[in-house]
Amino acid sequence: MDIPLLATPADPAAQAREDRRKLRFGLLISALFVALLWWIKAFEIGFAIDLSALGNRPREAWGLLGLFTAPLLHGSFKHLVSNTLPLLILGTLAFSSFPRAATRATPLIWLGSGIAVWLLARGSNHIGASGLNHGLMFLLLTLGLIRRDRVAVATGFIAFFLYGGMLLTVLPREPGVSWEYHLSGALCGVVAGLIWSKLDPLPPRKVYSWEIEEALAAEQLRLDADDSEPARPSAVQPIWQGPLRHRDDATQRGVVIRFPPRPRPTDQSGPTDP
Repeated sequence: MDIPLLATPADPAAQAREDRRKLRFGLLISALFVALLWWIKAFEIGFAIDLSALGNRPREAWGLLGLFTAPLLHGSFKHLVSNTLPLLILGTLAFSSFPRAATRATPLIWLGSGIAVWLLARGSNHIGASGLNHGLMFLLLTLGLIRRDRVAVATGFIAFFLYGGMLLTVLPREPGVSWEYHLSGALCGVVAGLIWSKLDPLPPRKVYSWEIEEALAAEQLRLDADDSEPARPSAVQPIWQGPLRHRDDATQRGVVIRFPPRPRPTDQSGPTDP
């Protein structure tokens, strides 16, 4: 894999501040979402309410509501705890490194995986944010493979090193676990990575002196080729005298400048001898 070197930033201090700002933004987005999940679970326990009925129930009309609510609900604190740390880490990596792609990929993973589960999954009540976790992990892997810059490769390696086991959980293994949400979320993450891999700008690449010389030589060849070519007919300005200003005034019509006739050569021969 060819990983180009990054160019030295013109202002390293400003670049460091920008990197910290992006990291804080990604951590804030992830922390707010995790806090929402914990608040919902605390609300269920505090008011003795079971919101699991709002889960994704495949091929049931009421289950369509679960397309929006299922990732917010968890069956137990253990279920919620198992999704909390991956959401914090994967969400921070995605939104700090690829904010534009992650912003568009999250709704696709959320709704796309829910639609797939509602259409194709086994009849059960599917809840939990594990589908979103799988989508973010596979999004980072796909971006690392396609973009191949240092940031993408590093985030992809971190995601795989910490949560590479998600590659196995997309298949049915444990009873009571919605592997359908895992698989559909992973597929939506791959699709999002393929679609929006170039949405975030690539970091500036280090340019070598020989590349600059080649670019200058190619530009000089292009200029030489342009100079040797005759001008296009449309680029040649006709010689006019008196531009046409009023169509009703014949004296203002444009007149082509007439060139004087070329003088004829005179007979320079002298008399011939008889």
